[in-house]
Amino acid sequence: MKNICVFCGSSWGRRKEFEDAAVALSKEIARRGMGLVYGGSSAGLMGACADAALAEGGKVIGILPHSLKAREIDHKGLSELHLVDSMHERKAMLEDLSDGFISLPGGIGTMDEMFEIWTSGMLNWHEKPSALFNVAGYYDDLIKFLDKIAEEQFAKQAHRDMLIVDTDVTSILDRMESYEAPRNVAKWIPKEGMKQ
Repeated sequence: MKNICVFCGSSWGRRKEFEDAAVALSKEIARRGMGLVYGGSSAGLMGACADAALAEGGKVIGILPHSLKAREIDHKGLSELHLVDSMHERKAMLEDLSDGFISLPGGIGTMDEMFEIWTSGMLNWHEKPSALFNVAGYYDDLIKFLDKIAEEQFAKQAHRDMLIVDTDVTSILDRMESYEAPRNVAKWIPKEGMKQ
């Protein structure tokens, strides 16, 4: 893997563990010789990720819409900063430049990015791994809901299992590096599979 994309909040969240995890993950990405790709902001966990990877001598690539640069939240010390016209372009470039995706704690934007990438993989548009870094139980309720989606047959179990869930920096990156996308799994579940 050459580059890992990190999705996370542009806020800090309530818990110090969120920042600690962002720093630890970003440092480990840099130590492994991988580039960190992210949304280009200096704010919140996004800025913490960039700062940590840069401090380890890592390459950090940011992608930021012009409208957010105008608000002066762009990170000034990145290896590369790409400016784009929209959030759609930002997400497309994040996907294109990355070989895998990890979602740290974040808000609606983080969820949007994570679900879009996961859906693209489910549709066989790419074979890149996607992971939830479940820091301090942040994603516990979401994980239960995702399991419910598979249980109620709105997703196949193989597609649910595509999303790596972990609580450890080393383990999550090891699992991403050894990831193999499921093969020949149709997305649609026929009506005959419904429970009566």
